[in-house]
Amino acid sequence: MTPAPDGVSNPPPIPAARSDSTGRPRRPLLIWVRTGTAHMHIDGYATFHLAAGQGAWIPADGWNHRAIVTEPGTVAFPLWLHPGAGPLPEEPTRFAVPAGWQDWLIQYFNLQVTPLSGRRYLQDAITALLHRPGARPSAPLTLPEMPGATAARGVAEELIRDPALDLTVEQWATRALSSPRTLRRDFLADTGLTFEQWRLRHRLIAAVEFLAAGYGVDQVAARVGFASRNGFTRAFKQQFGLTPHEVSRKLSASSARVNLTQRATVARQTDDLLHMVRGDSTFASAPDLLPPARTPPHANDKHVLTWIYRGSGYLDHGAHRYERQRGVATWIPAGMQHITGLRENSISLPLGTAGTADLALTEPLQVRFPPTWDDYLMFCAISARSGLHPDDYDPRHILDLFTDQLAAQRALSVPMPTDPRARTAAMDYLRRIGTSGETADIPADIHRAFREQTAMTFTRWRYAARMRVARDLLLGGARPSAVAHRVGYAHLPTFSAAFSRFHGLSPREYRRCETETT
Repeated sequence: MTPAPDGVSNPPPIPAARSDSTGRPRRPLLIWVRTGTAHMHIDGYATFHLAAGQGAWIPADGWNHRAIVTEPGTVAFPLWLHPGAGPLPEEPTRFAVPAGWQDWLIQYFNLQVTPLSGRRYLQDAITALLHRPGARPSAPLTLPEMPGATAARGVAEELIRDPALDLTVEQWATRALSSPRTLRRDFLADTGLTFEQWRLRHRLIAAVEFLAAGYGVDQVAARVGFASRNGFTRAFKQQFGLTPHEVSRKLSASSARVNLTQRATVARQTDDLLHMVRGDSTFASAPDLLPPARTPPHANDKHVLTWIYRGSGYLDHGAHRYERQRGVATWIPAGMQHITGLRENSISLPLGTAGTADLALTEPLQVRFPPTWDDYLMFCAISARSGLHPDDYDPRHILDLFTDQLAAQRALSVPMPTDPRARTAAMDYLRRIGTSGETADIPADIHRAFREQTAMTFTRWRYAARMRVARDLLLGGARPSAVAHRVGYAHLPTFSAAFSRFHGLSPREYRRCETETT
């Protein structure tokens, strides 16, 4: 990265990327180019060359090998449409994306790659409609537990996103780099259900969601992976005590408002997307963006980095709220119970994950990226959550990216020397605040540059940097004990004394005063 005039780093160049369909389930694919140029190769067919604002639709059946290649500087979104959607174009089709659909398509990508496992229960309105005197209780609507093992959890998340995926356990094991025996054992040990039972339960719960969204029984059967209406009806009635048709009729007759679940929202948006692909003039304008949304309390097994592309959101951890404005990227620590929320017309994208061995993190850590980073961060999200990425893609690069931007942001809070070597030493320190390597010796001429160009000795400059970084962390919602650790203090009283000397207020008093002012 190169520094911009205002001290904020510019994004790296976007490299070329590629993806192919080898070893992946066959499902309809739509590729949309936001910026740059992409090439879609299809065996036995022509190659589509797509410029910014163009897209291509590839059906699932009859088109075996598909490969996507993007040129440097390109941001292209692969979008997988639900196999139950229709009617679908039968031939590969190139189309233009109308004005106004861009953010909608970015939102659609986010919905398809964000795990839906956080929803523990279907909403009360659906549950109440399914319960009737003398019928079995509504307990079957409770989603089964997610498996904890990495391979099994990855399989579960794919099935939640697309219940119709019809791979065998052997095929899933190959995709998950596991063995069929291990996969079966992990599902049973972690969820109390065999793989087949777990998949069936999720398919039937998804069916309820689609029925509530207004889909017909035949459409729902296809969307959740049943080959026939009769087989779907038998399984559904055995699980819920009602036929799909009875549930659909009860939902239609109910006066209770039933909000679409996230999975049903994806299905509805898929239908709208197909109207756009076919050039339906009544769909020249994009549908509305999502209303406000929030997750139930949950914890991740890895550190997760998410970025607010549009609007704003928040992260609640206990009694603490971390505000997330446009451009803010937030590391959410592994194992931390939290709630994430988005306000109306807001979009968040996942940028990547990190293991606990790669990143020491106990409290959320935030940094703001300017709008000039939008395309590069979208490229990061696509690389992290799809098969379209550079040949040398390293998932851990997001750690360095975040750390560098954090250092650049911190540099705006303290006077910076202009001498190139002194500035390099300053940026290196800002990257490593709170780590064991932050006290490395520097030459005498760099000490002299700090005194002459910042009016502070290097020791005093480091103290000022720590205190101003601490101030920013406190204003971001972090607790004083977490801030103390983040800026390198082993004990809270020592940090509080140092902070009070610099700012004239204790950490708690400073945050309270600033919050009241805001």
